[in-house]
Amino acid sequence: MWGFSTLLSNDLGVDLGTANTLIFARGRGIVVNEPSIVAINKHTHKVEAVGTEAKKMLGRAPGHIAVVEPLQGGVIADLEATEKMLQHFILKAQGGKPVLNPRIIIGVPGETTTVERRAVEDVAYSARASKVFLVREVMAAALGAGLPVDDPCANLVVDIGGGTTDIAVISMSGIVYSQEVRVAGHKMDEAIIHYLKRQYNLLIGPRTAEQVKIDLGSAYPFEARREAEIKGRGLDDGMPRTVTVNDEEVREALSGTIKVIVNAVRSALEVIPPELAGDIVDRGIVLTGGGSLLNNLDKRLSLETGLPVSIDDDPLKSVALGTGLMLEDLKRLNRLTWEQTTWH
Repeated sequence: MWGFSTLLSNDLGVDLGTANTLIFARGRGIVVNEPSIVAINKHTHKVEAVGTEAKKMLGRAPGHIAVVEPLQGGVIADLEATEKMLQHFILKAQGGKPVLNPRIIIGVPGETTTVERRAVEDVAYSARASKVFLVREVMAAALGAGLPVDDPCANLVVDIGGGTTDIAVISMSGIVYSQEVRVAGHKMDEAIIHYLKRQYNLLIGPRTAEQVKIDLGSAYPFEARREAEIKGRGLDDGMPRTVTVNDEEVREALSGTIKVIVNAVRSALEVIPPELAGDIVDRGIVLTGGGSLLNNLDKRLSLETGLPVSIDDDPLKSVALGTGLMLEDLKRLNRLTWEQTTWH
């Protein structure tokens, strides 16, 4: 326990994700779960909307409003916009009334640089944090998924977010092996956009691409054919147009991104020590993060690796729930605050 002062400090755990930001408030659970998007007035430099309201403006805002996704590939691309976004979300987590400056735990991708981690710290302190702890997202995800990370046995976790896929073998509260690829949910959306441009001369926005991914996207064929009408703008004449696309086409569009993730998992299995490999044969692979919800991704990975693959019960919230568990245990937090891998 952190003592009496902790009861007043409104400590927070933050999953500052490329696609979504989640905040866990100590004693209250997840209190913020919104898209990592900010709408800023170019003339006044004031924030017009944040999160869910800002996402509604994507592709629809007038010219004087910039709708910004300030995190790209799991790292901060726009420092000022990220700061304003985090300030907004922290205030919301505090019920709209700022209280004592919180201590904040933030999950960050495994292979971020020192400069990138410092940017995250700077943003959090600018958002009125009194103390900032950085932890690896994949470790927080493993905790949030309920894995026995403290035990002397291996757990293989694949955390697929919006900007990065983090792969880690965890044992005895440490990361024994880790690999990160900056291919995840957003790259899948981009692949769908490019495919429709190439095949149908049709331009769609990221929101439409995301919905196509949810409805038709898969890593392995469905039992029955699926198709849907997709609306966009023709690149040849600039006029609104509707095309019908099936799941096989979307699977083809996603094949490159899925292959990168599959190969990264296979690489992890090929180089880990044999004792840990034995544990993973018994325990299998656990998927977390929003990208793990791609249809039949668990089946594809199981076929490619020959191992059982399971998806966390609430993969979108794994990292945030993990930071919440760290808020409750200072000793665990001290062990897990940004450490180097023991073997790579």
